[in-house]
Amino acid sequence: MRNRTRTAITGDTTITRPTYYLDHAATAPVSAAARAAMADGLSRWANPSSPHAAGRAARAALEDARARIAAAFDWPHTVILTSGASEALAIALTRAKVQRHAVSEVEHDAVLRVLPDAIRLPVDANGIVQLDETLLDGPPALVAIQSANNETGVLQPLAGIATKLRAAGHLLLADCAQTAGKRPLPDADFIAVSAHKLGGPPGIGALLIRDLATLAPSGGQEQGYRGGTENMPATLGFAAALEDGSAWLAEAERLREKLEAGILASGGEVIASDTLRLPTIGAYRLPGVAATTQLIRMDMAGIAISAGSACSSGSLKPGHVLAAMGLDPTAATETIRVSIGRDTGDAAIDAFLATYAAMATRRAAA
Repeated sequence: MRNRTRTAITGDTTITRPTYYLDHAATAPVSAAARAAMADGLSRWANPSSPHAAGRAARAALEDARARIAAAFDWPHTVILTSGASEALAIALTRAKVQRHAVSEVEHDAVLRVLPDAIRLPVDANGIVQLDETLLDGPPALVAIQSANNETGVLQPLAGIATKLRAAGHLLLADCAQTAGKRPLPDADFIAVSAHKLGGPPGIGALLIRDLATLAPSGGQEQGYRGGTENMPATLGFAAALEDGSAWLAEAERLREKLEAGILASGGEVIASDTLRLPTIGAYRLPGVAATTQLIRMDMAGIAISAGSACSSGSLKPGHVLAAMGLDPTAATETIRVSIGRDTGDAAIDAFLATYAAMATRRAAA
């Protein structure tokens, strides 16, 4: 994806955007359809909870967008609008009617921060969750597992996990921030989704709930399950982004194959290459070159990538995901994340591989 240089509204400072954007797992550009839908929503400025005609019109637009979101996900149950996946996860984690909580070792920080003392489920070398049989035998639990890991793209076998949990009387919370709009939703009791990962605006997401009886309300809007004025313009943008479809994923698969062939040819390593992964996210190690160095050199070349989750990579320290998969600290500090989006093309992959090969050659000569 090519971008241009623009001037910030607050002064004369110019903000240079990357020539090639390969950090879609952090956030994706807002689609044209979503921008148009939001502009329409901004013209309906009334509060959707107001009883007057303008408020009722805003409510009608909000509920229409909610229905379109549910239809796009093929979800016949409740859709509670939130500010994003993090809030959706927090609602389910803190209000599900259970006696225990369990989370995988590779969950997003948004889960781990809410429940630091939850039962931890280990993963194997490929990042696949290992379900503890002793957990199944205990009292009702809420088990939080990502559909796809946000750092490696590894897909969890949620269908089998959901079957085992439901048979034992437990509930499954699936974090689908990375897979929503890209893959069918899993058979979970709660599903957290976020618009800005799929071309919608930031600041809007949803908690999909199979049975409201399993979640304690707290009062306020959204049928009493979430307080605060609904973000109607962003909800319209969310619905429009979902309706853009996912046909582009076949091209993303081709581009990732090209990317990984080039990485391997340069002496790099593909993390979790032996398991099923989302075609839009990959983690790659270049032995002997720190991730911070790789990020800086890519940035200088006009290429945006990351060293892991945008919520935790500001420090550029190794994250918990790679450690849980058994990577040693050195390997973890040499691993970057590359993520592909709807507008990614061959030019972006070619530019990345050229810079990557140059880093590998420089390393070999050192």
